[in-house]
Amino acid sequence: TEAINLVATSLSHSCGKPPKNARELYFQEGDEIVITESEHHSNIVPWQMVAERTGAVLKYVPACSVTGGFDLDAFKELIGPKTKFVSVQHVSNVLGAINPVDDIVKIVRAEAAPGAKIMLDSCQSVPHMKVDVQSLGVDFIAASGHKMCGPTGIGFLWGKESTLNSLAPYKGGGEMIDEVYMDHSTYAPAPARFEAGTPAIAQAIGLGAAIDYLNEIGMDRIHDYEVELADYLRRRLEDVDGVTILGPPVGTDRAALCAFISEVVHPSDLGTFLDVEGVAIRAGHHCCQPLHRALGYSHSARASLYFYNTKEDVDEFIKALEDTLKFFGSLGGGEDKDAEADDDAFVPLF
Repeated sequence: TEAINLVATSLSHSCGKPPKNARELYFQEGDEIVITESEHHSNIVPWQMVAERTGAVLKYVPACSVTGGFDLDAFKELIGPKTKFVSVQHVSNVLGAINPVDDIVKIVRAEAAPGAKIMLDSCQSVPHMKVDVQSLGVDFIAASGHKMCGPTGIGFLWGKESTLNSLAPYKGGGEMIDEVYMDHSTYAPAPARFEAGTPAIAQAIGLGAAIDYLNEIGMDRIHDYEVELADYLRRRLEDVDGVTILGPPVGTDRAALCAFISEVVHPSDLGTFLDVEGVAIRAGHHCCQPLHRALGYSHSARASLYFYNTKEDVDEFIKALEDTLKFFGSLGGGEDKDAEADDDAFVPLF
């Protein structure tokens, strides 16, 4: 979130007017920013604010109404000579879909305005697969520390050095300066120019340790294992009656997570009852309200896996899920013959 806001604010600090430093990158009225309907709110709201400040036009690629996946044809139609910036997620935190970054970059470089920039929200990819910033060909990458075994309150922004140095400072204060006078100041080169004040020292040490830990395990090993887990989770969920799974179908590459809808219980209630059974899922809109609306839902439940999970964990989740759904189904007057026996075994929270 902080990284995306840094880039968005730095590009719009002049509110659409040319900055004093002609070498600074900036948005002006009529410039087009392209995102997708599937984005996390942290990759939507900052660009809405940029459009309000500068007069830039915010456009978005509609989510596929069936899978929510990335529509390359619709994306290509939106990219043109006025496209100044594209910001998309690498992996969806709701759908688990892996976006076609290579194709996205090729389209932008061929069709967008000269010098158009691309930001990749990699919060859901960096912890789970090898991400080579050189081969991706994007201009900025953002990721979070707490999603990769690190502490909360820290993440990182990667950018090409020349591009970072063409951005205006995000915040002012100590450490980000070169020289300070009473009528003006000059700024340190990146990354220092974006790190005003005392840094989050403890968090940075923690994040560094987390990165070392993941590298010791090996990102290729983590990815290969999670591919197997993801397929197993998706197939097991497919066999659960009364559940609609969001995202790519079985057999499609996806992240090790599944968001789903139940016909008989609200996601929040489902999450609460599974918690009693010792199973942790997340319930809500997952900071993706536009995506949920596009799919026709307000909320969903989401089961997420990491390299420390096993197929046995998935089996326990599926068992608890089926028991919980059967319990709620019985409350609705269903004619499940096993409902009465299951009620005796199931201990509700209230």
